[in-house]
Amino acid sequence: MNSTNVRPSDIFNNEDSNTSVNADFDTVLNARLSRRNMLRGGVGAAGSVLLGGAGLASLTGCATSGQGAMAASSPLSTLGFTPVAKSMADVVSVPTGYKAEVFYALGDPILAGAAAFKNDGTDTDFDKRAGDHHDGMEWFSLDANGKASTTHSARGLIAMNHEATTDEKLSSFFIHADGGTSTLPRKVSEVDKELMIHGLSVIEVSAQGGKWSYKPTSTFNRRVTTMSEAVIHGPARGSEHLMTKYSTDGVKVRGTLNNCGTGKTPWGTYASGEENWFGYFTRDAKDDAKRGTKDKAVAALNRYGRRAGAASRHGWESAGSSDQYVRWNNSAIGVSAKDDFRNEMNTFGYIVELDPYKPTQALRKRTALGRMGHENVTFAKPVVGQPVVGYMGDDSRNEYIYKYVSTALWLASDADADDKLAVGDKYLDKGTLYVAKFKADGTGEWLELSMKNPIVAFNPDFEFKSDADIAIFTRLAADAVGATKMDRPEWAGVNPRNGEVYITLTNNANRTVDGEFGVDAANPRVYKDMKGTKDNGGNVNGHIVRLAQGKPADTAFKWDLYLTASEAGADKGKINLSNLTDANDLSSPDGLVFSQATGICWIQTDDGAYTDVTNCMLMAAMPGHVGDGSKKTLTYKRSDGSDKAVETYVGKAPTEASFKRFLVGPKGAEITGWCETPDGKAMFVNIQHPGENTKMADVNNPAKFESQWPANAGYGVGKRPRSATIVITKLDGGQIGS
Repeated sequence: MNSTNVRPSDIFNNEDSNTSVNADFDTVLNARLSRRNMLRGGVGAAGSVLLGGAGLASLTGCATSGQGAMAASSPLSTLGFTPVAKSMADVVSVPTGYKAEVFYALGDPILAGAAAFKNDGTDTDFDKRAGDHHDGMEWFSLDANGKASTTHSARGLIAMNHEATTDEKLSSFFIHADGGTSTLPRKVSEVDKELMIHGLSVIEVSAQGGKWSYKPTSTFNRRVTTMSEAVIHGPARGSEHLMTKYSTDGVKVRGTLNNCGTGKTPWGTYASGEENWFGYFTRDAKDDAKRGTKDKAVAALNRYGRRAGAASRHGWESAGSSDQYVRWNNSAIGVSAKDDFRNEMNTFGYIVELDPYKPTQALRKRTALGRMGHENVTFAKPVVGQPVVGYMGDDSRNEYIYKYVSTALWLASDADADDKLAVGDKYLDKGTLYVAKFKADGTGEWLELSMKNPIVAFNPDFEFKSDADIAIFTRLAADAVGATKMDRPEWAGVNPRNGEVYITLTNNANRTVDGEFGVDAANPRVYKDMKGTKDNGGNVNGHIVRLAQGKPADTAFKWDLYLTASEAGADKGKINLSNLTDANDLSSPDGLVFSQATGICWIQTDDGAYTDVTNCMLMAAMPGHVGDGSKKTLTYKRSDGSDKAVETYVGKAPTEASFKRFLVGPKGAEITGWCETPDGKAMFVNIQHPGENTKMADVNNPAKFESQWPANAGYGVGKRPRSATIVITKLDGGQIGS
């Protein structure tokens, strides 16, 4: 959610707990070495490991080598549609020559026993229905015999995240007949529904006669909720910090929560990111004292956004004494961690893996990829004999960008293995996690987060005893090595044309000229932005950074800013550095996915700053490469009257031919997940939380709904707005974007 314009759930979706003062990397290293007098081996050897044995020399040929590219099957050279105009209508607008149809929405039955959805707040059995807030999703082909495929385009499975729910205060009011309760304690019947509308779903879909639909009775269909059992994998498995009353040995957990972005592994499984989970928990006001201020769990809870006395988003903990409710109270209540749920929050914040083809297999939480506000994970094209590499953003203000490099080297036959989660064990349970340090000269380093790194191993501010601790308390390890604080890193995507990595930086209201969140080369803009009569500050509109490496596993990279989001009329010398026009201006880029069929980069917005002009959007881009633009200098006035100059690197300005608006969504909605059929002729897009600014008191007054979509598009009964999935096709049957 956009931090510049407060919406109902913003207080829980804009976690900002990074108070570290990350000094220069070398300064950090020297200070830690001297303060601890630690030399278990020798500083020289330790420093070599720290840098992964690779210096800037490894950048040779990195800009356009294509080593990590996922080759587009038939890449387009131009965008062939007329841009969609900005709009504030309660509809989905797509270009002339295209159609968009709704086919899967909140509450739709997908498992036996669920009745037709009434959409009046009386529906139950949400563990058998589509969940709420459709978000990231991926396509998985089925052949004519119902077997896994990589090429079939008329039949497949869509795996999808159900991130959250629409609430004004506590209650998910659209799914309750009277809007639910806005005070504590919450009703059991309400909480039971809300526990079920979060999680994941898998549905079978197909096209017949040009009409797409999902199959409610498919044996592939599946729901995963906050109550579904999941298994801990990787270095954190069995850690004392994951032991709870539910799992006293720390090897299993219940459910997945606040799943946002996605990724598709090279072996054909679904990877989902647990994002804003922290806000679902509460802690007693005296919990710090109960634990003891020297307990590192206190520092970790604070760093992950749960200070003592913090209220939970929905008050689920108040519904009763059963564990399914009590687990949301993160306080130290019992004699030990095995007697309560003080560690329950530590069981969330991971990349989770699911095999969509095997609906009875429990999902696995891959702790080797770190614990954070995971937006998504995107994988570089695997190369035989080289590690599998994934890129991730931590979606909170002033957080970091990460990379995971597997220990195992890629084997081509693993792409078609039947036991896909076993392949995931091979590549995702053992590896090395890195965090990005951006330098002012347009280069950067991936800094190792492991016990081999002396800065982490001998950190005086937070004790790491093992790689399990690093996996659970990843943010604190990244703080220690001096990673670069970024403007809300969200989706990452790999350009199939050249292997370069793109990361959206949605916005940061806390960005300032100087100080803890002062501008730097990779986050160079701070400005005023008007929304009506409201004057917003910081980096209101966000930007997109891109990285180039010689090989995906290299520790050195080059970078520039692919795009600086802004209003078309903003100052082109200070704000609109990408020279955007009315055909392609945008605010708050969020979702970002590259088409493997066409090479188009699809960019989705989650905007609260520009919504007085237009609803959220989907943009299409034909990107270039790192270094295709120029260096720019931005000058700011400090409070003492002196000047501060910031040099940055901005990519070649897009034209209306290479970057333009493809879709505008309905009122109050965010444009979220994206996937496509392998032939690129059907594109699936999620419309999340239409009408979210509706008041809870108006839940039974459709005239006061901010949105009535998708009912006003002819889908379903009732008028309460619903998150939903649309399918977009071209009337002439061609590839999307051509």
